[in-house]
Amino acid sequence: MRNLSLALALLITAATVRSVRAQATPQQRQARPAESAEREDEERMAAPAGASNLPPDAPVITIHGVCETGQTAANGASADCKTTVTRVEFEKLADTLQPKMPPQVKKQLANQYPQILFMAQEARRRGLENDAHYQAILAFTKMELLRLELDRSLQQDADRISDSEIQDYYDKNFKNFEQASFQRIFVPKARQSDVAKEGATPDQMQKQREASSTDMKKVADDLHTRAAMGEDFDKLQQEVYADAGVKSAAPPTSNPKVRRTGMPPAQAAIFDLKEGELSPVIDDAQGYFIYRLQSKTMPPLADVKDEIRNTLHSQRLQDARSKIQNAVSADLNKDYFGEAPQEQSGPQFPRPSNRPRPAPPLNQPKQ
Repeated sequence: MRNLSLALALLITAATVRSVRAQATPQQRQARPAESAEREDEERMAAPAGASNLPPDAPVITIHGVCETGQTAANGASADCKTTVTRVEFEKLADTLQPKMPPQVKKQLANQYPQILFMAQEARRRGLENDAHYQAILAFTKMELLRLELDRSLQQDADRISDSEIQDYYDKNFKNFEQASFQRIFVPKARQSDVAKEGATPDQMQKQREASSTDMKKVADDLHTRAAMGEDFDKLQQEVYADAGVKSAAPPTSNPKVRRTGMPPAQAAIFDLKEGELSPVIDDAQGYFIYRLQSKTMPPLADVKDEIRNTLHSQRLQDARSKIQNAVSADLNKDYFGEAPQEQSGPQFPRPSNRPRPAPPLNQPKQ
């Protein structure tokens, strides 16, 4: 944009973009970390159909009341005083603030930019660029921008991942990509009716939990025997849920393509079973588990290449950030800042319950 203080515009507009993000609903903010590349493509395609056909020098914003020479209408300029922003100029600004900025954010940026530009020029007209308050803010903001630029540089460095590095990671961590399909029976550690009476002492509650767990272990052992004899897993799962008084629907026993890393550590040993083999009854904090391994497959490198690249990128970026962050420390004057808040002495755990828990979900790889 001609004769504009681009640095100031970037600073103020960056705050505008952050404000737009902050206005998202809680559901939108929760969904954003899980957005896929396909979702981003859909957002980019939400722009008007003819947007991509405009030539680079086509005006996309026409600002009335702000002259390209830096004058404003309030400063005695003519009524037709205006500034135009071309497509290439606006896209450069948007990409600088947020690479691959979604169309809806671009539109809000375009709506707010004229006012930002007008106010910045008016501030210069009043000589506020030489104000001590402005200079102090500008000095600190420059440091903040340099910090952001450093982080951008670290991300670019972390993106430099060769095919040989991806192959090496795949070879060293192949077990983490192995997928197993299996059947599973989940047995809660307590029946719905095995709830301690009101007013029971902690000792009585503990004895009740132990007795209930022992009883359900016998149920799990019986189900294991019946499963070994070939009884249907779905039938056994529904039966144990009915026996335990669990009102929610029994979970499906079929679990296709689950990775070792998606299993609780105490249950990951099922990957060492042979196809068709039945596991022993596994006693875990969530309950008792019985597995039958159906098949194991190893996805080819091509199927997990992007995943490995993202993993290496995250690891390298975290290492680079930690190295920089750990290189500096500071001591605060307690007489001025006060004592640091006391940390809790340890984690706070909720009181255990005898109510049977639903079967825990398994983390399955993205397809």
